[in-house]
Amino acid sequence: ELPPSLPTETKLAEVNTGIDGCRRIAAQVRAEAQALAREAVLADRRLQAIIAERNEWQSRKTSATSQVETIEVRVNEIKAERAELENAPAIFAEKRRALINEIETAENGRRSAADALAEAENVMAETDRAAKASLEALSSSREATARAEERMDGAKRRLVDIEREIHDMLEIEPQAVSGLAEIEPGAELPPLAEIEENLEKLRRDRERLGAVNLRAEEELREVETQHTTLTTERDDLVEAIKRLRQGIQSLNREARERLLASFETVNGHFKRLFVELFGGGEAALHLIESEDPLEAGLEIIAKPPGKKPQTLSLLSGGEQALTALALIFAVFLTNPSPICVLDEVDAPLDDHNVERFCNLLHEMTATTETRFVIITHNPITMARMNRLFGVTMAERGVSQLVSVALDEAVKILDQNVA
Repeated sequence: ELPPSLPTETKLAEVNTGIDGCRRIAAQVRAEAQALAREAVLADRRLQAIIAERNEWQSRKTSATSQVETIEVRVNEIKAERAELENAPAIFAEKRRALINEIETAENGRRSAADALAEAENVMAETDRAAKASLEALSSSREATARAEERMDGAKRRLVDIEREIHDMLEIEPQAVSGLAEIEPGAELPPLAEIEENLEKLRRDRERLGAVNLRAEEELREVETQHTTLTTERDDLVEAIKRLRQGIQSLNREARERLLASFETVNGHFKRLFVELFGGGEAALHLIESEDPLEAGLEIIAKPPGKKPQTLSLLSGGEQALTALALIFAVFLTNPSPICVLDEVDAPLDDHNVERFCNLLHEMTATTETRFVIITHNPITMARMNRLFGVTMAERGVSQLVSVALDEAVKILDQNVA
């Protein structure tokens, strides 16, 4: 308590000084209390660690005791095995002598068997030579028999042909030929030259007479009917050929008109898409090698920014890929199909051109109803797709198809962030 005679400000200053001193003392006490608390926590952790270490050593002691007991049991077993094996050398020596005797006996048997085998091989060789000679003789006999049978078959066929020729020419059986020639059975045959001369004379006489066709009028009517039918069919065929040629000309004319119209449309889309993909330049499609559009070839002239116009084969790999994409998309804009599969078309493209390719792809999906399926390893292209399909292997040897809808994934991410 301050004396009442002191001024108020002095009393206030002394009180503040006392308060500051008390605060410093309180802060020091708090710091010491915190230090003691930390030391108590550390001491408690150390005590827990010592207890855990003591338990571990106790467990090790128990395990070591068990191992010592196991080793003692094993030592006793080994001593027993060693006692049993003390007589093993004598037993093995006796077995060795028995095996040597058996080997000598087997060797003698082998030599006897080898001698018998050599003798049997000699006998077999002699038998093989005899069998070979027999087979050769049999083969020769079979060939001679086959040739004889073939000659006999030829003679039989010739005899049948002669009998048929006699029947066709003379209209009698071969047995009646001698009666027709007025030759008695067993009589001597006349000279062959004289018979052939008479036969040739008779043939000439018959040919001079000529053949009499009793069906000439009927055959004439049939031929006239066939001629009329063939003439009518010929006229119909000529008319059909005329109509067919007119149809072909009409189809070719319409095909040329449609081809030129489609070509101009595709060429216009190609020029526009080339400029979008390359960020400038120009390109065009030309029909070459023929004035007829149906027989003409196609040439692609491309001029990337900063380069001279040149054919597609003179461009780099990336430029060829972009030019081909422009042509493909130009065709799709002219005649869209329900689905389009692009297999790693962005592989030769750098990142900047991949972005252009993705922008063009989004434009195509917005202006057409074509669904694009893209096979790619490019992360930029995958990031711009609506849905990803991939193959993963959760377990070794077991693959699984996984799909991710990127739009839904982004919405879920936005909700979680919010």
